[in-house]
Amino acid sequence: MQDQSIDRGGALKRIVTAPVVALGAAAALTGTAEAADNKKQFKYQDKPGKNGQKCSGCRLFKAPNGCTLVTGKISPNGWCIAWAKR
Repeated sequence: MQDQSIDRGGALKRIVTAPVVALGAAAALTGTAEAADNKKQFKYQDKPGKNGQKCSGCRLFKAPNGCTLVTGKISPNGWCIAWAKR
């Protein structure tokens, strides 16, 4: 029969490491999911905003259909709350 005793330091290291690894994995998955679609956060819409504000007139717009803040494809005629005049 093999002696499988664990010293106190080894046991504490295992107890502390497991939750940290689990939290890190959960945070990585959550961060990826949030980064994948943040349109709701910025209240993005596919139509112009007040006073005819459009993504194409915003300094954050990246032609042809991107943005430095809002993830995914966006319409040049869209709008969000982060709109900033060029």
